[in-house]
Amino acid sequence: MTIQNVQSFVAGNWIAPGDGARQIASAIDGRVIAQAGNAALDMQDILDHARGVGGPALRALTFHDRARMLKALALELNKHKDALYELSFQTGATRADHGFDIDGGIGTMFVFASKGRREMPDAQVYLDGQPEQLGKTGAFMGQHICTPLQGAAVHINAFNFPLWGMLEKLAPTLLAGVPAIVKPATDTCYVTELAVRIMAGSGILPEGALQMIAGGVGDLLDRLTCQDAVSFTGSAATAFKLRSNPKLTENATRFVAEQDSLNASILGPDAEPGSPEFDLFIKEVHREMTTKAGQKCTAIRRILVPEGRIEAVSEALSARLAKTVIGDPRDEATRMGALVSNAQKADVLDKVAKIGAEVERVFGNPDDFGLNGDANGAFLPPMLLLCADPDKAQRVHDTEAFGPVSTLLPYRDLDHAIALANRGGGSLVTSVITHDPHVARQVTLGAAAFHGRIYINDRTSMKESTGHGAPMPHMIHGGPGRAGGGEEMGGVRGVKHYMQRTAIQGSPEMLTAIGGTWMPGAEQRDGGAHPFTRTFGDLVIGETIITHARTVTLDDIETFARFTGDTFYAHMDDDAAKRNPFFPGRVAHGYLLLSFAAGLFVEPNEGPVLANTGLDNLRFMKPVSAGDAIHVRLTVKTKTPRNSDYGEVRWHVTLLNQDDEKVAEYELLTMNAY
Repeated sequence: MTIQNVQSFVAGNWIAPGDGARQIASAIDGRVIAQAGNAALDMQDILDHARGVGGPALRALTFHDRARMLKALALELNKHKDALYELSFQTGATRADHGFDIDGGIGTMFVFASKGRREMPDAQVYLDGQPEQLGKTGAFMGQHICTPLQGAAVHINAFNFPLWGMLEKLAPTLLAGVPAIVKPATDTCYVTELAVRIMAGSGILPEGALQMIAGGVGDLLDRLTCQDAVSFTGSAATAFKLRSNPKLTENATRFVAEQDSLNASILGPDAEPGSPEFDLFIKEVHREMTTKAGQKCTAIRRILVPEGRIEAVSEALSARLAKTVIGDPRDEATRMGALVSNAQKADVLDKVAKIGAEVERVFGNPDDFGLNGDANGAFLPPMLLLCADPDKAQRVHDTEAFGPVSTLLPYRDLDHAIALANRGGGSLVTSVITHDPHVARQVTLGAAAFHGRIYINDRTSMKESTGHGAPMPHMIHGGPGRAGGGEEMGGVRGVKHYMQRTAIQGSPEMLTAIGGTWMPGAEQRDGGAHPFTRTFGDLVIGETIITHARTVTLDDIETFARFTGDTFYAHMDDDAAKRNPFFPGRVAHGYLLLSFAAGLFVEPNEGPVLANTGLDNLRFMKPVSAGDAIHVRLTVKTKTPRNSDYGEVRWHVTLLNQDDEKVAEYELLTMNAY
């Protein structure tokens, strides 16, 4: 069999392994299938290429440009899924496991591409929060903004998810406008290399946006600055070693870690045997023990069960585990494949031995189990353990066997279950399977501070739920304490990890120029024609019209009340309205004012405005009585392209009375043709 030379992709070139390259064995039969590593790589050249070539090219793009780039990359990877599947079998992963790693990774890129287009501006500056008025008149304002770091993001990934582990970091990094240097775990780097070849060969990425180091990183971390970032997934021991690098500390280089996690799942006290929740709990635990042969950072390591139900859970779970076919992942009958290597298999057995004094084995004998595969492969059975006294135990709360191993822990009451879950010292996820909202609330209030995610499932949500062990790109992935204290993903939150938040202070005109969003007090421009007659491309930020005034009459108020059925006393009963501290007497309906406002600023003839799609941030600021005259100031606040035919215009709308006092304010959304 030909041994694959896993190459590094640096400075635009593919570099073969060098002297001392490490051999990589197949998880399923132990044969050497690849080698990787080249100690001669120049780490400064790699950083210079990222900072000097990739970074400027990415920063020249807008968030929307980069989001379109992510979507194109995801589509390109999707075309090559079968090749990625075939290679990934050698890691011990089954076809079902590929769904988590390969499909999950590609799906994560799609989500970030979508969020980049929907939730971020078609600009190079991200406005973080609302502007703050820092002076009396509004002539001096403040606005937080986010801009890309001007260095490189170093991604050090774990062996268990060679594709998802790369893409869940890469997507927010590229969307932020920062080049990435990916260092995959050597055991599975051959899968990552194929994905990088697909992306690099597509022509979609700017030069220098993505590099990959197969093997060690040498003195790379010693060369990082405050403009770089490190995102690490792996063991707590390795994370501690890396984050202790003096240069990282000296330069305050950002370091995000996702590491060991003794995740717990709690069977709610209401979940009796035979209930949908009990059956769901057994299914969830079984899935987390067997998917990727238990090699998931989010897998359930501690199973918390009411004391009186330990036997029922043990029997039901053992019966389900007994039906799990273990063997060659290429065989369609296989339900659990191999661990990534025989070294990892030995590590799992070592950890089980350390836990051994505190537990008894309920199911799974590593020396005697049915195997539908090669005995030289890194196979183990799922192992279910029982710790009868979880209060006295220590190892079950601090030692993670990173494989198909989980321990049953009996609890007395819900407070006890929460305390046991928190004994893990911080985790990525804790779940509770319950149909009782009070149980869900109690667990959340007692445990949320110790866990990055609380997953709650029951008969209502189980058909749509994504599973205890599935981090979603929309939500944060990370956790406190033992879990590393970091955060990844979480939609736009994850993008901000690779950006600098800066407080900008100045006049509204200055802030408008910087952020690309019109701010009240900035210049109002005359477009020379009604803005509703001007195309999306012709409209400019700050373009404004001020309408003529319309006097509101008592007949207007009464007619609107009768027509809509809104006869609230403040509009119809003058004495009652005067008793209300907010009103001087009968007042106009707020929605009557909005209707009048539209009548004042709308251009009725057919034109480039295609549709009114929404109204945001509405506030009524001063009541309007019969006899008051209102007029409208309509200003182009932002413009966002949506496709080649039209774009979204966000208008700042202010209603003013005869004394130029603000009556109402809101943002109007329209779709305008180019």
